Amino acid sequence: MPDRAMLVLPDEQGVRLELGEYRRDFAERQGRIRNRSSWKFERQQHFKQPGDPSWEAFREGRWDEALRLLEQERPEFEQEAQEDAARAHWFHRVRIVAEPLTPYVQWELHSLWIQAECGERIRVVPDAAVRHLEGDTQLPEVVVLGGETLYQVCYTEAGALDGGIRFTHPELVGNWERFIAELYATGEDMRAYAERYLAHLPPPQSQSR
Repeated sequence: MPDRAMLVLPDEQGVRLELGEYRRDFAERQGRIRNRSSWKFERQQHFKQPGDPSWEAFREGRWDEALRLLEQERPEFEQEAQEDAARAHWFHRVRIVAEPLTPYVQWELHSLWIQAECGERIRVVPDAAVRHLEGDTQLPEVVVLGGETLYQVCYTEAGALDGGIRFTHPELVGNWERFIAELYATGEDMRAYAERYLAHLPPPQSQSR
């Protein structure tokens, strides 16, 4: 596993993309991938997703409705998995979790559980596996697309998506791809984690306060 220095993302090597540009750039590059894997590393334990009906229900304490709305997204998740399979594009996701779970992560893991049932490759890794690399600063949120493009995903202080920084330096991309792949290899399958732990938790507290 690499040391922290190998995972540093120098600002001068990246291109800052505002939210709309980031989404367009990501979709375009992802759509071109054939016969390659992509990797996502998700570290933060709290995000905001304004406009997402399920997240809004969760935030307001309507837990049963939040889960019902997530279930309604299953056809979309199935379609995404089928499209990736048709292009032989295997998207792997590592979700770092700290227990006890934050309310947000508990909600998000229910979404990931459905995605895993639809064929997405998702594994859960405890935060202890990465804390030795962090010190006072958590590792960033990162996506590596097809071994060629790395995005550092940016968020506001409140936890809302705020675009990204694009890197294409081969060494940086390779270091992060190997790092995420190694974590993925040690992780617990999302479905197994959900059945063992997530399914038995009481509803999280409302986030509206």
